[in-house]
Amino acid sequence: MARINLLPWRAERREQRKREFFMQLGAAALAAIVVAGLWYLFMDARISNQNGRNDYLSGEIKQLDAKITEIKDLQKTKSQLLARKQIIEQLQENRAQMVHLFDELVKTIPDGARLTSLKQNNQTLTLDGVAQSNATVAEYMRRIEASPWLGSTDLIKTENKHGDSRTPYEFELVVHLDKPKTDASAAPAAAGSSGTDDSGAPAAGASAAPAASAAMAEAAAKPAAPASKGGAAQ
Repeated sequence: MARINLLPWRAERREQRKREFFMQLGAAALAAIVVAGLWYLFMDARISNQNGRNDYLSGEIKQLDAKITEIKDLQKTKSQLLARKQIIEQLQENRAQMVHLFDELVKTIPDGARLTSLKQNNQTLTLDGVAQSNATVAEYMRRIEASPWLGSTDLIKTENKHGDSRTPYEFELVVHLDKPKTDASAAPAAAGSSGTDDSGAPAAGASAAPAASAAMAEAAAKPAAPASKGGAAQ
């Protein structure tokens, strides 16, 4: 005998599919919530780990900054100590310079000239004085350049401001100080300052005088003659 199903099976099947759909939808939502929770926990752990590393790095950076500041202070102190050391060494080297300098100034100044002031700036010495004539100034320059403690000399000015006095010419010289020469080079300088050698002939040092000083001495003869007529002692 044939069976005929008169029940609404399509509606029942539709309801079953609907239940299955909602069950799958709920399972998917639950799985998504679980995955989101696990992802949140994973990211939170990574963030906490990174924050810990950042805190560690910040502490190390602070320590390095402190060490850098300390190193800078040590370098500054080192520079100051080196500067003091250089000053002390320079003073040690030049402690006898002033004694020799004044001794050389006394030895080199010729008759008929005298100094009115002197000023030293590092390795430069400025001499102001008066002389009888330009030839006396030229002789003074030659003697200075022959000195072992004095170097090259520059003539700044020479003027006849006191025509009736014994020392009418005012001069200004700039002397470049030099380190002491060796004995081998000092001997020719001493011979040059005397002007003659043992045989009485002119010494080589006298002929080695600067051309500027010799030319100035030759030119000095012309203004010196009128001053002598006025009663000045040349």
